Amino acid sequence: MAYDKFKILSSSAVPVNIDNVDTDQIIPARFLKATERKGFGDNLFRDWRFNSDGSKIDSFPLNNKNYKGKILVAGKNFGCGSSREHAVWAIYDYGFRAVVSSFFADIFKNNCLNIGVLPVQVSDSFLLDIFSEIDNDPNSIFEVNLVDQVFQIKDSHKKEKFKISVYKKSNMSNGFDDIDYLLNKKEEISTFANKDRY
Repeated sequence: MAYDKFKILSSSAVPVNIDNVDTDQIIPARFLKATERKGFGDNLFRDWRFNSDGSKIDSFPLNNKNYKGKILVAGKNFGCGSSREHAVWAIYDYGFRAVVSSFFADIFKNNCLNIGVLPVQVSDSFLLDIFSEIDNDPNSIFEVNLVDQVFQIKDSHKKEKFKISVYKKSNMSNGFDDIDYLLNKKEEISTFANKDRY
């Protein structure tokens, strides 16, 4: 399934300054029944966003009107726990296109790259700078530059490089998942398969 192409994203950010957020907190297990990727955003951080009666918990950042944007800034060890890709579906469906943390669980990070959410891993100290910038001004703009692999705080010009494999970088730039990549190579694969090797 193709997703949005990602090259350079300039946006404000939503802070969830909590360490060790697991996938069951990102999308509780009771919401995993759907087989399509739509609608999961409604239940992103469900038990932190809403009370049992369905009313909003005002103190949670996603319910704070001061915070908006396509970048989710999270605490260390984000996406730990079970390997459910539905957690990333929920993040993508909610409207986030990048998640920033100082550490991601490996499976969660790979799910992000397969679904179209760019995981930007930064140092602990730079993550604190980002949270501080948001605390000082919730409208602060950040730039995620996939081309140069740089995350920048626009006002202060502080920036840091992040890593991504060449293959995943190409896929995200083109809006491809692994199947899209293979389909894009269909003619080359067919030519190779039909090539006379004798």
